[in-house]
This record gives sequence, structure tokens and C-alpha cells, in this order.
Amino acid sequence: MSDAIKHSHVEVNGVRLHIAEQGEGPLVLLLHGFPESWYSWRHQFAPLAAAGYRVVAPDQRGYARSEQPERVDAYTLLHLVGDVTALIGALGADQAVVVGHDWGAPVAWATAALRPDLVRGVVGLSVPPLPSGPRPLKESREAFGDGFYQVYFQEPGRADAELAADPASSFRRVFGGASPAAEPRAWVIPEGRKLLDTVPEPERLPAWLTETDIEAFAADYATHGERAFTGGLNWYRNIDRNNELLAPFAGRPIEAPALFVVGEQDLVNAIVPPDVLTFLLDTFTPRLYRHVRLPETGHWTQQERPQEVTAALLDFLGHLEGGSHR
Repeated sequence: MSDAIKHSHVEVNGVRLHIAEQGEGPLVLLLHGFPESWYSWRHQFAPLAAAGYRVVAPDQRGYARSEQPERVDAYTLLHLVGDVTALIGALGADQAVVVGHDWGAPVAWATAALRPDLVRGVVGLSVPPLPSGPRPLKESREAFGDGFYQVYFQEPGRADAELAADPASSFRRVFGGASPAAEPRAWVIPEGRKLLDTVPEPERLPAWLTETDIEAFAADYATHGERAFTGGLNWYRNIDRNNELLAPFAGRPIEAPALFVVGEQDLVNAIVPPDVLTFLLDTFTPRLYRHVRLPETGHWTQQERPQEVTAALLDFLGHLEGGSHR
């Protein structure tokens, strides 16, 4: 086993992606969400590699050290699934276990649904399988108003500039500025206020996050300057386009064995109520292995509860291998 994380770049579909990897064995792809990078999986590399897996975490298209295409419509779920499928091939593998958190979860679920030949197991953290990604913006407006964060992100340049003005402060605020609420609430920006007004700079970081972590995220994002967050925000700007493009695949179940992990205080619980979550898992993951709910855990699942998430992943990987892992 390699005892250090290695960094390199791989070109897929004309886009240069930065990847971090460790270990040898069956391929496990770890897909981050917004606003994160490969670094959000820092706690999972060594244990999974020690168990006999090749662990690879890309900075996905538009994020951190990876290339950022200019066109907004270059960030559809079909592009993102295409990146994952091409990455599996570029790494010399025939199949992978694909793990995704936040926006990485829809990419993982969609890859498993559209390319079952390449995915031998799929894991979603925070976001359950959805027919075509997040609900159409019209439905989000009706449910949560014009201040709902996914709607707020639609205006080109607005959230981009707010977040890029001081990336380190933005990461402190988004990751640590709001303690998980006992009753999860959707992220809504009141009329007349800015995005970061809703997440104050914390007096102290939560126990799971250090200033070194903040500096690592900020350094990863420094590559793109004023457009540091634009690539990730462009994923949100394709929500309605995704629903149109993926309409032919609506209702398609995920054939691979699956695992779903969510924090009990994750804000996604306010967007996807328990009865809807149960319906989605029952409908789209007929081979669901486990549904893990982590108490006292917010949205940043694998960072907040690294030991519990790693244990769940190793248990699932062992299930795929016939009941044991090395």
C-alpha cells in the first residue's frame, strides 16, 4: 500500500481534472460536493487504502485545481457523468465503486443509473437518488420562495463575487458558521440580504474543522481567482436543463448495490422529507444495503463524522467483496 496521497492531473472529455489518490486494489471514486474539493475526503484515504482499495478523489469539473470550462451549459449532469465514466477508463479500471456527497451524490447516482456496466456499487451521502437531479426551480420557488439558495445561485456573478471576495472567510462561514439545527431548515436568504449574511463568521470553528483545513480549501480554490466558485455554481445553473436532458431516463432504477448515509441534522432533510426519502430509496435503489442516519450530524457528513462514515464505507465494500474486507 502507498502510504502517501499522490496528486496528478488527468484529461477527460477535453477537461483537465486534478486527482488525489492512494492505495492499490479495486477502484473507489470519491466525489465531493459544493463548495468542496478532493480535500473533503482527507479522512477516508488512509483507512480505505489500508483495507486494500485504490482510492481516487477528483476535483470535479470547475472546482479547485481542476479546469473550469467557460460555458454554463458545460456543467450538466450528463457532462459530469461523462467525466466519471472517462476517469474510470483513464485510471485503467473496468469498474468502480462510486461514492458521492452533496452534489457528488447526484453524479454518483446518475452514473450508476446510466452506466451500470461501470459501477459495481454506489454510495450517496446527504442527497438521495433523484430522478433527474434537484427538483425544477419552479417547484423550489413554490416550496421555499425566491430566497432559496438554489434560486439565489441562478443570477450570474452574484454569489460568485460574494464567495470569492474572501475564500477563507467563505469556507469558515459555510462550513462552520451555522451549527446543525435540531430541526433542519432549508437555506433561504431573506429579501434584501446577501448570501453570507445568513452564515456569520464563527467565533471558533467546530471541533471537526481546523484553520489548517480552511487554508487547504482556500489554497485549492485560489487557482481561479475571482471565478473561484463559478464552476461549482454553474452546476446549480443547470438544474432545469438536467431535468430536460434526463427526462428519457426518468424512473430508471439503480441496479448496483447501494448505501445511503445522512446526518439527522442535515439541511437536506428539510428539502427531502422522510416520507419522500423513503419513497425515493424504495423506488430507485432496489438493492439498498443500508440506510445509515448519523445523530448530531449536519451536512458535511464525511468531515463531521469521519470514523462513522469510513466504517460504513468499509462495511459496504466488504459486503460487495462477499462479507469481508482486508
